[in-house]
Amino acid sequence: MKRLLVFSLIFTSLLLSCEDVIDVDLPDQDTRLVVNGLIRVDETEPYVPVEVSLSLSSNFFEENVPTSAESVLITYEEIEDNVVINQGSSTLAETSPGSGVYVPDPNFSSDQRIPTTTLDRDYVYTLFIRHQGRLYLAQTKYVRTVPINSVRQGTGTLFGDNETEIIVNFTDQPNVDNFYLFDFGFGEYLVTEDEFYQGQEFEFSFFYEDSFEPGTVLDISVMGSDQTFYNYMDQLIEQSGDIQGPFQTPVTTVRGNVFDVTDLDNIDVLDNVDQPEVFPLGYFALVQEEKAQVTIN
Repeated sequence: MKRLLVFSLIFTSLLLSCEDVIDVDLPDQDTRLVVNGLIRVDETEPYVPVEVSLSLSSNFFEENVPTSAESVLITYEEIEDNVVINQGSSTLAETSPGSGVYVPDPNFSSDQRIPTTTLDRDYVYTLFIRHQGRLYLAQTKYVRTVPINSVRQGTGTLFGDNETEIIVNFTDQPNVDNFYLFDFGFGEYLVTEDEFYQGQEFEFSFFYEDSFEPGTVLDISVMGSDQTFYNYMDQLIEQSGDIQGPFQTPVTTVRGNVFDVTDLDNIDVLDNVDQPEVFPLGYFALVQEEKAQVTIN
């Protein structure tokens, strides 16, 4: 599906036409580790639904290939005045050999699940991945979001009668610079920031290119985001377009917050090695998710 979006302005589309099919030789890309570490949290549940997926990037228009790691670990620490006052860890295990999907190890000697009660503290969560002899690291903090006030079907269109308009309403948290990631299903994502509606009720329309059968239920969610994750998703959505999901390899690689720290001499400084071409793809984020549904008429 094509992602079509309206706030207060509507942009006209470009009309393109061609008569001949042209074969283009696309350059090979270096194979990189791809980390899908977007963890969506429902705070009403007792545990954080930790799941990290690993794959290897492929050439243009090809699917990424799942890959196994030597080890995957998440640590979380609360620090005051440069002193760790609380800490914990979760050792992850592959759900099945070769799947590349890692969850808290159910066979560990102690419970490796992360309780949602930890989210009430100011923890820094660190993801460590040992893969093919190299060490990768990503850090994040938990980011909350606001609930969706309402979702309803509209009657507007942009470019054709087959489109489906969905109108989303939510209220921004006041006195804080907020960033949001919306998931409309079908690989359709949208990012927005509260620069022009801080602390206010805000409503916007999202257009699906296709129509749906009456009775179809659409699941829509909003996730918290910091500015770094917002910028990353904004670039990734723009580059991936309608062909690939946001954690597939885009046409131009987008740097996330996962770093190759194999040769670093100081883990607190992630850019102190002169290796600009040595980097993985993907992102590690721990965010609250609020959900809503709309039934198509």
